[in-house]
Amino acid sequence: MGKSVIQSAKQRLSGWGRCPVEECNVFRPEKRRDIDELLSEGGPTEYIARGLGRSYGDAAINGGGSVISMVRLNRMLGWDAERGIVECEGGVSLEELINTFLPRGWFLPVTPGTKFVTVGGAIAHDVHGKNHHGEGSFSRYVLDLELVTPTGDVLTCSPDRNPDAFWATVGGAGLTGLILSARIQLIPVETAYCRVDYHRCENIETLLTAIRETDQQYKYSVAWVDCLAKGKSLGRSVLMLGEHLPLKELPPSIRGPFKVKRKLQPNVPIDFPSLMLNPMSIWAFNTVFYAAHPSAPGKIIDYDTYFYPLDAIHNWNRIYGKRGFTQYQATFPLDATAGLVHLLEKLSKSSRASFLAVLKRMGPASRGLLSYPFEGYTLTLDIPMKASLVPFLHECDEMVMKHGGRLYLAKDVCTKPEVFAAMYPLLKVFKEVKGKLDPEGRLSSDQARRLRIVEPRKADAT
Repeated sequence: MGKSVIQSAKQRLSGWGRCPVEECNVFRPEKRRDIDELLSEGGPTEYIARGLGRSYGDAAINGGGSVISMVRLNRMLGWDAERGIVECEGGVSLEELINTFLPRGWFLPVTPGTKFVTVGGAIAHDVHGKNHHGEGSFSRYVLDLELVTPTGDVLTCSPDRNPDAFWATVGGAGLTGLILSARIQLIPVETAYCRVDYHRCENIETLLTAIRETDQQYKYSVAWVDCLAKGKSLGRSVLMLGEHLPLKELPPSIRGPFKVKRKLQPNVPIDFPSLMLNPMSIWAFNTVFYAAHPSAPGKIIDYDTYFYPLDAIHNWNRIYGKRGFTQYQATFPLDATAGLVHLLEKLSKSSRASFLAVLKRMGPASRGLLSYPFEGYTLTLDIPMKASLVPFLHECDEMVMKHGGRLYLAKDVCTKPEVFAAMYPLLKVFKEVKGKLDPEGRLSSDQARRLRIVEPRKADAT
């Protein structure tokens, strides 16, 4: 076997949660011909793609194997100014799309809670945002994509062309091939600002009622939840309902519709001591946050503040200390809100403080075989990592499964394979499609092996 010209470098990698950490052989192609070289006879025998590393667990690490970093394949390839369609390579970040096209009056149709995600990563996890209840997930706006499989075949995939490969790739966590490029439909906006209405809710029942009453009236909807509140205050929250601000409503104090004042961006240069994040400190933060956000209509804020509040703090994941954290995200069906309440009660009683807790209403599912979103309510929790956390999360997994819920691959770090299989009924179909695209099983990750999406290595299975 020949040797690939594209050399790798050993690097310790983790997800954004910083746990687990594994040593991987990292390749950094810069052009498409580098991809051809990597997939040739002398290339890595087992690999997974990686973007900006914002999945939280082990989806984009491959301990003892290879990782192909796609971030240098970040060129804009085409722009249809009349229809708002952009064609770009998979390594282009959402931030780059915003910086390029928002000044021209176009914005992302769907965006997660961070803009530091590549287009390839957004497709691979079929990301969703604050507008899923009305607009669906990212794949709805992917007109087509270019996928290179481990056999070297380059497929143009869309809902109508190579649809099996398309629906396995969106939400497929990089296990069908490398996403070289995509064409994405953007949406027109008149300003870079949002009009946000705040509704303070005294408990989870009040919140769910408010969401049901407003989800057809607002394009964007998200709630901050106090997960330490107990009793009659369980799930007290602040619901934030948003719309893109029309030009006619732009205040005179804002000089330009697409000019956003630059803010200081603090950096977390070191790992915080683990004792700093404890139930008492988070209780204090939650109390202040709740008090500071009374019900109020029509507040005007820039898009960055509304969509990406945590992006304002560089390396904010260091707040959780050296041991890292996990972001636990579960969706419950519309008729299973009792499961949502039980999960909140379990977290509250355990005193496992979640610095970030967010609730969103989800709309209908996409056709992605392993896409996460489906109609219901999704709760997201950031929980500091401890030795005792994994058994606790397994208990939560069982609760979610019992109520017909589902966990998100982009966040998962410890789910058991049998639980995952029960939550994703199309897993068997996905494996069949993957087997055709990747007959030698070269595409693999720590997560894929743990969940038995792919076969474990022989050494791991013994």
